[in-house]
Amino acid sequence: MSTKPTNVEEIKKELIAKMPTKVARKRAKSILPGTEVGEPIPEIQSNVRTIPGVITQRGCTYAGCKGVVLGPSRDIVNLTHGPIGCGFYSWLTRRNQTDAGPDGENFIPYAFSTDMTEHDIVFGGEKKLRAAIQEAYDNFHPKAISIFSTCPVGLIGDDIHAVARTMQEELGITIFANSCEGYKGVSQSAGHHIANNQIMKHVIGTKDVEVEGKFKVNMLGEYNIGGDAFEIERILEKCGFTLVATFSGNSTVEDFRKAHAADLNTVMCHRSLNYVAEMMETKYGIPWIKVNFIGAEASAKSLRRMAAYFEDQELIDRTEAVIAEELEKVKTVVDEIKPRTDGKTAMLFVGGSRAHHYQELFKELGMKILGAGYEFAHRDDYEGRHVLPTIKIDADSRNIEELEIHPDPERFKPRKTEEELARLNEKGLDFKGYEGMIGGMGKDAMVIDDINHYETEKLLEIYKPDIFCAGIKEKYIVQKMGIPLKQLHNYDMGGPYAGFNGAINWYRDIDRMVNTKVWNLIKAPWQTDGPELEATYVA
Repeated sequence: MSTKPTNVEEIKKELIAKMPTKVARKRAKSILPGTEVGEPIPEIQSNVRTIPGVITQRGCTYAGCKGVVLGPSRDIVNLTHGPIGCGFYSWLTRRNQTDAGPDGENFIPYAFSTDMTEHDIVFGGEKKLRAAIQEAYDNFHPKAISIFSTCPVGLIGDDIHAVARTMQEELGITIFANSCEGYKGVSQSAGHHIANNQIMKHVIGTKDVEVEGKFKVNMLGEYNIGGDAFEIERILEKCGFTLVATFSGNSTVEDFRKAHAADLNTVMCHRSLNYVAEMMETKYGIPWIKVNFIGAEASAKSLRRMAAYFEDQELIDRTEAVIAEELEKVKTVVDEIKPRTDGKTAMLFVGGSRAHHYQELFKELGMKILGAGYEFAHRDDYEGRHVLPTIKIDADSRNIEELEIHPDPERFKPRKTEEELARLNEKGLDFKGYEGMIGGMGKDAMVIDDINHYETEKLLEIYKPDIFCAGIKEKYIVQKMGIPLKQLHNYDMGGPYAGFNGAINWYRDIDRMVNTKVWNLIKAPWQTDGPELEATYVA
């Protein structure tokens, strides 16, 4: 670089300068500055195919279906139908924790796979899938089995749904299949949608039981990474809420079956579970609100909105007492650590909600967000749900089944009248609402969708943030540049980071990471004048 860029537009030009013209034109639509609160939000290009040849952070459709949504459930045998690589790679990589409960059922430590070989690709793998289901049943006697197809299965045409129906009749347990071949969507987001559809069709609402408790809620899009769900459960119980089901951290199939007994759905990860929230409202009359338990102040705000929904003064007072007690402990730690972190900088490129949620924690430490972006978000995750009517359905999105949901003739029961919902909306509950990430980030912050490896390196060279948050694929590249990286897919060895105790854990971990002197001992590529390895092709 001859001169260092000084604003977002100049940096954007620097990022795309060496790209081919068509590629640069496309990438430019996915890179833009943030906005201040209340300002118009520009349209960002997202949920489109990754450009061939760039190294993306994204995962595949299978990863979103099995690895994200259904993988954290402890008593469902999650069976990968495909070569062993897919099953192995999705095995224990996200550190989903669980409490096995009195029955001790916990299949999360196991990697279930049909281990397809070349022979199965040529002659078909349905027979092997039936045998694997039978073997899993004989050895573990699970209450449910979920099947996940991988790329070669879609290419050769194995009918996993027919196998699931046949084996369900034979074994008498719930068995359902997910056609989540890795190539089926532009990212893991397609896998989220597929998993939402299947649990809605085959599991949710299949058991009518009386759930004790006055203030019954579901938590959607919380996966108990590093123990997050344990902390949220602690807080909800302390306030007086009854948690019916979590989708899907620390969860059981029985929880899913009776989830329709809740009176309010709360959505943590908007991208991965908003489909179930919408379908449950249509089918059972359960309203939903977006919540965020990442950050102490965000947790307090979410608890207040949840308590306000039930309009019970005793619950509201108890919730306020819990918030006051918890925030007092948080303040003590913030007062100690913030002087060491105030003014430091961070960048976050991860997930479909985490890059937004974790900004709250950095702000509580006085740190500035230089840039953020998602791997598999849609426009509504960036701009807010008000843009949904303007989003065009493309060919890739049409690959995913859209369920036609109607009110259940026996179980549909609106929890609130339209007048009550309108009144609560005026109080700030914002049903079915999400403001998205861009608004409020500020004009000096950079927003990038589906950031690639080249762009990551250039941003690090230009901005030199004090910490970078992403995933395992970027971790060691970034650290070799002398910048600490915090994984937000699985927290490395840390967590929980949700709720009030989680916020305290985060403050201490970030304090250590941004203030250690070890990174000063590493020379980044732009800090050395040494020779570079070069090569030429010889005919």
